[in-house]
Amino acid sequence: MDGDFRRDFVHEPAALKTFPALVLNADYRPLSYLPLSLWPWQDAIKAVWLNRVDIVAEYDATVRSQRMEVRIPSVVVLKDYVKPRRRVAFTRFNLFLRDEFTCQYCGARHDLTFDHVLPRALGGVTSWENVVAACAACNLKKGSKTLRQSGMSLRRRPARPSAQQLIDTGRRFPPQYLHESWTDFLYWDVELEA
Repeated sequence: MDGDFRRDFVHEPAALKTFPALVLNADYRPLSYLPLSLWPWQDAIKAVWLNRVDIVAEYDATVRSQRMEVRIPSVVVLKDYVKPRRRVAFTRFNLFLRDEFTCQYCGARHDLTFDHVLPRALGGVTSWENVVAACAACNLKKGSKTLRQSGMSLRRRPARPSAQQLIDTGRRFPPQYLHESWTDFLYWDVELEA
């Protein structure tokens, strides 16, 4: 599976390019899978210093100050459990994730935008049930027409996803970079094959 299409949807701060720390909830599950819950190494060390997390794994690298030397954490676990949200926010990223970063008209995975199934000009609302991921070409082709008027059809009817559905979908899009110390914590609750 081509992983480059995700760059358009996931903004990664420059600090995450070197020694990011995987952040686990108190139950040892990632706070999120896509985007993967990562902190820059500086934030991980600060959280350790403030006694908000425990270090589970470390990189071989260290950082130094005038008075101390600290190994950089690669996996940290929160001391206090953060209850996952039940309601999924209606965001562009979550919409693309629900639709698996695929145009819901033609199946393309490039130049994605979103489209109102029932156009706003005809009374359509911006909601989970009326908005789908669409490539620019299909969006332009459909315009302000209904599906019937445009002769187009949907691959799947849009619906509000549950938080678990988005987590399950996110697992199908592994991050481009996985440190070896993270793998035990990312897939431990996946059903094993017989």
